[in-house]
Amino acid sequence: MFDIDLRSRDPIYQQLVDKFKILIINQILQHDEKLPSVRQLAEELTVNPNTIQKAYRQLEQEGFIYSVKGRGSFVQSLEDNVSIEKKKEIAENIKQLAKEALFLGVSKADIVQWIYDVAEEEKGAKTDA
Repeated sequence: MFDIDLRSRDPIYQQLVDKFKILIINQILQHDEKLPSVRQLAEELTVNPNTIQKAYRQLEQEGFIYSVKGRGSFVQSLEDNVSIEKKKEIAENIKQLAKEALFLGVSKADIVQWIYDVAEEEKGAKTDA
């Protein structure tokens, strides 16, 4: 389910967060589906349970999962997750990056192509998983 790259510059918990987000956004993990326990996932990946806990905590803070005391962590509904404020924040980030790219001499066509490339990669990730 998870491929952890120990040589990556990204911390292990961030790799887990990113992978869970992809699985949730692509609806591979369904609404209200139970996630593996911290202990179970830590054993499976042979990483420290605190690393798993940190990833779960970040996912919960970002609204991708929710926890039920004594029962575990579950996937949050995407509709509940996607707020107007989050969309505005993402739009502002994209605008800022586009301005920076244009300032550096990147063409509009290249910027648009990058967005298409990301969409295609995500489509491929959905069918691969």
